[in-house]
Amino acid sequence: MPSLPTLIFIAIFCLESLAAMLQNGFLVTMLGREWVRCRMLSTSDMIVACLAASRFCLHGVAMANNLLASLDFSRAVPCMNIFWDLFNALTLWYTALLAAFYCVKISSFSHSTFAWLKWRISRLVPKLIKGSLIICGLEVISSATGNILFGQRKVSLSSYRNETLVYRVQASFQLYFFLYDGFVWSIPFLLFLVSTVLLIVSLCWQLGQMRDLRPGPCDPSTQAYTMALKSLTFSLIFCTLYFLSLFASALKIINFQNHWHWAWEVLIYANICLHSTVLVLRSPKLKKGLKTWPQLQCPCDAGSQGFGRCWP
Repeated sequence: MPSLPTLIFIAIFCLESLAAMLQNGFLVTMLGREWVRCRMLSTSDMIVACLAASRFCLHGVAMANNLLASLDFSRAVPCMNIFWDLFNALTLWYTALLAAFYCVKISSFSHSTFAWLKWRISRLVPKLIKGSLIICGLEVISSATGNILFGQRKVSLSSYRNETLVYRVQASFQLYFFLYDGFVWSIPFLLFLVSTVLLIVSLCWQLGQMRDLRPGPCDPSTQAYTMALKSLTFSLIFCTLYFLSLFASALKIINFQNHWHWAWEVLIYANICLHSTVLVLRSPKLKKGLKTWPQLQCPCDAGSQGFGRCWP
């Protein structure tokens, strides 16, 4: 029988996952409804829809994986781990792509590279979405292949009853997968980090110029930039904590058992849930849709071009 702290953290984790799935399911439903009625989506909405879909699946797989592991269904866990790797990689890449898109579209840098990207980014996004899916698929295939080879090697060495050799092989494979995961996760995270920091710098510079021209703090434009900076800062904190949580989990410095394992899971997935909340609350159209759903009119009927800015 699980202890009381374990049951509490299991309940919190399940409620958190269900809330995150509800949030992301709402995003996918709203954007999917717009696409069905209008036969088009803005570039930013494409990325948000893909990100919400990957996060919906990630929370579902994480909840199923943890519950199966706690119930000793060990045979189903490796299969679930493959899906978790896929959706986790997609979540990281689409988060980075959303940050890079807004950095290019909104930042005021005058470098020729930014000018070229601003002109091309909207056409490149569908290709980048497909490219991210292909990259994540290849990453999952290589990771699954490595796990299969490791399992076969471990079984063959166990037949010789050489525990020392088995331990050394297991340690070397753990080091390999730690370095592999760190490399795979670091690429989209660094893209997200650089894009978000550049966008924050650009918005701070624009906000400083606006305050010089319009010193009033209640100016609507000044308030909009201030809210955008707050949203970006929160997003940067949430995504950084999620990446560090994944990195610490892969490092396995601490052996998380019982309620500590579930407490760690609550911490990791709380960051994704909070970031999804920011996406909904920072989009005026999504906030309106949240209040009036499902009696929404098609955004195309009102001449809208999308759900507005969902700051990364």
